[in-house]
Amino acid sequence: MAAITVRNLDDHTKHRLRVRAARNGRSMEAEARLILLDAVSDEEEPKNFFLMLHEQFAAIGGVELDLPERTGTHRVIEFE
Repeated sequence: MAAITVRNLDDHTKHRLRVRAARNGRSMEAEARLILLDAVSDEEEPKNFFLMLHEQFAAIGGVELDLPERTGTHRVIEFE
């Protein structure tokens, strides 16, 4: 895989990248990779099926699911 260095990145842009990465639960490097991939990806590429579903439901307000509370207990699976 290739590596690149981005020089002369102003502090404000770096801060915004850090915040965006944290919001998405990724490192700054992973966030930058996804931004670059999105910027150069071909619009003709087929989209991921689940992303297409998400976009369709997001357009009508999404879907709210009632999720049960987590109990904090784990099932123990024994292999004999």
